[in-house]
Amino acid sequence: MQDLVTWSKSPDRKPLVLRGARQVGKTWLLKEFGSKEFVNTAYVNCQRDKSAQSIFSGDLDPSTILRGLEIATQSRIIPGETLVIIDEIQEAPYALTSLKYFQEEIPELHVAAAGSLLGVATQSLKSFPVGKVNFLDLYPLDFEEFLRGINESALANSVREREWPIIKNFKIRLTELLKLYLFIGGMPEPVYSYSQGATLETVRSIQTDIVHGYENDFAKYTTSVESRRINEVWRSLPSQLAKENRRFILSKVREGARGREYEGAIQWLVNAGLVYKVNLMTKPGQPPRAFENTSIFKLFALDVGLLGAQSELNAEIILNGHQVFEEFKGALTEQYVLQQLISLTNGVPMYWSRSSENARAEIDFVISNQHGLVPIEVKSSENVRSKSLRSYINTYKPQLAIRCSLRDHIVQDDLTNIPLYAITALVQ
Repeated sequence: MQDLVTWSKSPDRKPLVLRGARQVGKTWLLKEFGSKEFVNTAYVNCQRDKSAQSIFSGDLDPSTILRGLEIATQSRIIPGETLVIIDEIQEAPYALTSLKYFQEEIPELHVAAAGSLLGVATQSLKSFPVGKVNFLDLYPLDFEEFLRGINESALANSVREREWPIIKNFKIRLTELLKLYLFIGGMPEPVYSYSQGATLETVRSIQTDIVHGYENDFAKYTTSVESRRINEVWRSLPSQLAKENRRFILSKVREGARGREYEGAIQWLVNAGLVYKVNLMTKPGQPPRAFENTSIFKLFALDVGLLGAQSELNAEIILNGHQVFEEFKGALTEQYVLQQLISLTNGVPMYWSRSSENARAEIDFVISNQHGLVPIEVKSSENVRSKSLRSYINTYKPQLAIRCSLRDHIVQDDLTNIPLYAITALVQ
């Protein structure tokens, strides 16, 4: 919401494209923003309303389009007072193109577009308005937002402000809430339902419906052959992440599968925002992407709660001590950390690995910030032996090295331990 307000008041504002997977809350957010910041909102959905699609099928003159939008929304559109929302914009390809002309001819008008499969649509769109739009990305709720959503704002504030003595005093409570987050995840509907008193069984039912909705999109927006391959990659996620080495292996998808057969399927899932592709960093160097091996990677899910639903993880697991952190050999914890990093940094990190005759070292994630390249090792229990991280530190001498675990916050000479439930401190 704060980013939207900043966008609306920017003198260099362009039409906004809000990206994000289906069910992360794009429509609700834009409507709420419109109701709070504007006199009125003109909303059209290009998927549900076929007449809205036709508005963009002819002349792309902005004045002509505005007249059509006023008829479709039954509202007066006044620049400076009205927020125009074009939802599921990928269903009307020329609607994306029209954003260019809004930017050039009616720059004072606030136009915001959203779409669940924008990433997929823009790959095939020849006339995308490059340089004529602003982008924002919306992700599932991170852990801090989850705390606020279930009426734990005081704890969320302490985490945000890095009040380590208070955080330490409430370690047990925060750990229990983190276990709950690993089950519920950050999709808005499950979180809201739980906050309103829904059982974990109901939450899981909602998550399963969301997963099935995604699977229906595979068939709706692709060919039958591509849909099958996408589904095979999608359904292999739990088994891929359950391996000790989480590197994506095609044989786990289908025996005899070849890379070129599944490249398109993997990219479709990435473009749809349903999976995150974490590539190998061959060497910690600058710029980081110059040392990225895109053919060796790990695939993670959009949301830790949806991963649990895909894996049919039983709700009772959260009641059994710290067992939930150990599930899938710590995969849930690693998925959680990645999800927080993406939400906090608005980018997908890489991972680092090195093998020798005597040993193999691997760092779960490497991010780039004001401290340079920061290695992050994820530990799913109180056992925090960090051979790989120690090897990385000794070899590359990073300015900052992070271990995320259930232990309290502690700063050592060359290593900082950040509690899993206070991961917001990573970007502060």
